[in-house]
Amino acid sequence: MKQGHRKNKKFGMVIDLDKCTGCGACMVACMAENNVSFKKDETDKLLSITWMKVYKLTNGKPFPDMEICYLPRPCMHCEGHNGHSPCVTVCPVVATDYDVDTGIVSQIPTRCFGCRYCMAACPYHARYFNWWDPVWPEGMEKYLSPNVSPRMRGVVEKCTFCFHRYQLALEKVYVRGQRELDEGDYQTACTQACPAGAITFGDLTNKEHAVYKLKEDPHAFRLLERLGTNPKVYYVSSHEWVRRLADNYHPHEETGKVGGHH
Repeated sequence: MKQGHRKNKKFGMVIDLDKCTGCGACMVACMAENNVSFKKDETDKLLSITWMKVYKLTNGKPFPDMEICYLPRPCMHCEGHNGHSPCVTVCPVVATDYDVDTGIVSQIPTRCFGCRYCMAACPYHARYFNWWDPVWPEGMEKYLSPNVSPRMRGVVEKCTFCFHRYQLALEKVYVRGQRELDEGDYQTACTQACPAGAITFGDLTNKEHAVYKLKEDPHAFRLLERLGTNPKVYYVSSHEWVRRLADNYHPHEETGKVGGHH
């Protein structure tokens, strides 16, 4: 069987911020699915590892005109220019790479030696460094997923769009004798866990997938799009102030004045 389904994919997300309630279910699902370690004392958030992080945004106005928006932020899986995303470009040992078949930016812990160049290059702060060896309280090691290797101390890790699920989906497709993945065959843990249905995942190049249609929404945007990173995570919001914050909008630009980014 020809592996036609392995080529010309660009997997990505569209997150509807008008639906997101900031519940954090996506964060919990991500940690459980990908064996993300945690410390006994998680009060120091600078050392916490959270592949999916939910930010709280406000329009900066006092009550009763204040508006709040919650923004989930996974790895953006930037395409950059022909696959030269910021993190991939600076990695000296190819511990992270751009997969042209799927559009996913991979992370290979066994190659990483912890230089953290990728962390400095990522404009989305989507990468995390392991300062300690993973330790789970007694009994909790039973919840670990056998499909994802825990990362060791001294390496960088990040969201992988649950790539192991893609590999499992390919096996199912092979057994069915199909050449193409169905839209529901490969879904990330955060997508399935979101109670509000705010996260949609699929192939951005497939016109039959919901993400293809949602990214064409007139209210769709991407974070820091002016940087040219070409992220594969899109957001949708009906609020103009949210869309402006996403691109580091500066009020002076409205009058043509040059100003720095926030």
